[in-house]
Amino acid sequence: MRDIVDDLLRVWHSGRTGGMATVVRNIGASALPIGAAMLVTPNGGVSGTLGASRLEETLYEAAQEAARTGVRELRRYSLITGMESGADDGSLVDVFIEPFSCRDFPEFPAVAADIQAHRRVTVFTVVWNQDPDVIGQHLITDRKHATELVALPESDLFVASYSPPPRMIIFGANAFAATLSVQARMIGYRVSICDSRPEFADPANFPGAEVVVDWPHRYLNTLAAAGEIDSTTGIVVLANEPRFEIPLLTVALRLPELGYLAALGSPADQARRLDDLRAGGFDDDTLSRLHVPAGLEQGARSPAETAVFVAADFLSTRDGLGQTASRHSYGAHSVGLAI
Repeated sequence: MRDIVDDLLRVWHSGRTGGMATVVRNIGASALPIGAAMLVTPNGGVSGTLGASRLEETLYEAAQEAARTGVRELRRYSLITGMESGADDGSLVDVFIEPFSCRDFPEFPAVAADIQAHRRVTVFTVVWNQDPDVIGQHLITDRKHATELVALPESDLFVASYSPPPRMIIFGANAFAATLSVQARMIGYRVSICDSRPEFADPANFPGAEVVVDWPHRYLNTLAAAGEIDSTTGIVVLANEPRFEIPLLTVALRLPELGYLAALGSPADQARRLDDLRAGGFDDDTLSRLHVPAGLEQGARSPAETAVFVAADFLSTRDGLGQTASRHSYGAHSVGLAI
């Protein structure tokens, strides 16, 4: 639901009724994302995706029906046929179909505000009960919980938990930062851009990102002290200026947790960077973790191409698919560090 919050708010404030279909459980070989939701607006438009086109065609009609009738129902579908199915064909999915409006979900603006403000919020929804008037009722909490279907003796509850999104912190406000910011937000990351130069750090140039004017190492220290850096955090350094990046990399390399650290530059920049870090006390064991982000060595020619390659390397490192550091050269065009 996170990716369609703005569309849901528009329907809510319109006073009209749309229909929503949410994946709540996979059965057998089905592997649809739990919590994936599709909204059919009052005008018949579609927002969001479930990742199965044949099923989406069926659910489009079901969501429109829910909007017309007000009926809330848990239904089981086959991903093979895209139709409702009671037989186990090895690839089944349970989907909750419901109307959506300010009357059906009066608490939704508060939920949306928490999601948009990067606060934790969990929504419990009754998706099955013997009393049809209970189905569709919501309970909102800030407690952490897995996103899953919980079967109780008299009810089935779907628990949708929305944690603050992971962060991508970009140091250096330039064209590379602008395109990487867009790419990072597309893959679900909250983006912060930090630069000590106020004339470069103009929020108008980086829509959707938090823009901070501060010295990079000081800002990173502030985030670390506040507990905002963890194993999901990505850091990309785009300022090839020793007085900015060496203090920053020194702080970053000493963090107890960090998901990804990359620094872009020419072979000369990289040679100088390694010499400076060695002089600062980092041994070869630490520096051996530096590796070339996959694809960059193939020759990105623009900020947009570079952003795609950095994002790909970041995702492969996050998911444990990246190449090992020992296979890469210290003299390459750009370097990254997986921790």
